[in-house]
Amino acid sequence: MSSSLRTSWRQVRLSDVCEIQLGKMLSPKAKTGIRYRNYLRNTNVQWGRFDLRDVAEMDFDEDEEQKFALRSGDLLVCEGGEPGRAAVWQGQINPCFYQKALHRLRPVGDDVDSSFVMYRLWLGATSGEFGESHSKTTIAHLPAVRLAALTIAIPTLREQQRIVGVLNESLAVAERVRKAAEVRQKAIEAMEMSVLRRVFWGMTPLSSAKPYAAAPSGWTWRLLADVAQLESGHTPSRLRADWWGGDIPWVSLTDIRELDGRVATETRERTNVEGIANSAARILPPGTVVLSRTASVGFVTIMGREMATSQDFVNWVCGPEMDPHFLAYALRGSRTYIRSLSSGAIHQTVYMPTVEAFTVCMPPIGEQKRVVVDLDRRMAGTQQLRDSATAELSAIEAVPAALLRRAFSGEL
Repeated sequence: MSSSLRTSWRQVRLSDVCEIQLGKMLSPKAKTGIRYRNYLRNTNVQWGRFDLRDVAEMDFDEDEEQKFALRSGDLLVCEGGEPGRAAVWQGQINPCFYQKALHRLRPVGDDVDSSFVMYRLWLGATSGEFGESHSKTTIAHLPAVRLAALTIAIPTLREQQRIVGVLNESLAVAERVRKAAEVRQKAIEAMEMSVLRRVFWGMTPLSSAKPYAAAPSGWTWRLLADVAQLESGHTPSRLRADWWGGDIPWVSLTDIRELDGRVATETRERTNVEGIANSAARILPPGTVVLSRTASVGFVTIMGREMATSQDFVNWVCGPEMDPHFLAYALRGSRTYIRSLSSGAIHQTVYMPTVEAFTVCMPPIGEQKRVVVDLDRRMAGTQQLRDSATAELSAIEAVPAALLRRAFSGEL
């Protein structure tokens, strides 16, 4: 389709073409005359599909059933967590309802395709159109009033359906390629874990509760906070543009996959002295060990220069008894265990009381340094493979956004 045809699309507010209804609030206690029904939560909605492995139940009365019941063709949109994430309901479970963390969009006429609107929301989410949270929390939100005011361009129904068909096919191919790349990446990670298990005597070198595994000769279990200073991070206000774009690197979740297992010297975003001074973030020294504890749980990097981090990380400034590189390897060798400690309805998180209880099995500092030299040598062979796999996966994950931009700029 040419860009000239794109100009013929009509500009409408989303509320002009869709009825928007926020889901039911969870009841704090049971009422009389209730009936328990399946309902969908934020975590059940993925882009373009539903994960129905963990569908819960909640109480509904008859009036609520009329208001919150889903119909085939309804579009469910995440209000928080990853605002705008959406999928079209096709009656996979009937009856089924939805909670307050989700908006239900229902076309008001027969000239709007729900999947076309879903892809338009996907474009908005990938392009940052929905922006950051304006609340006191660090989780972004998409309120109904903002969703209703979103201006979208809509072609004829036939053209909507054509674009949806092209995107369905193209994104399905991209997803198959992404899954294959993930399999390769996991195989490389398994090779690295095998090396770490051998060096750490077949045990997980981190624990948050007794009883601990038997320590190898000359090694001891130590409370991590006793040998390294624990620091958390924070996000300076997004409402203050003058606090961003400075000279202080700021580690966020968008960085951590690429930085995993590396020494970090650059980040996608930077803050400045004013941003640090007006937030709970702290400038941390080179050698600080950084662990992601939210969403992408378990990834590890070491600061190669002074930096700050978001609240999605916990950071350790190592004392004289702990080598930072040894600690980073110990955390990487405990990744599966650390992830098992996470919980949460929207994002999996390892909470601070658990982190504060971390205990590490460690030898004296001289032996730590010898372990690091040995691991550096052993890991050198897999590092190039991992770098290649990470770059490949990053390129593949950028494909959906590129396809969506083309579709809504008239190039598909």
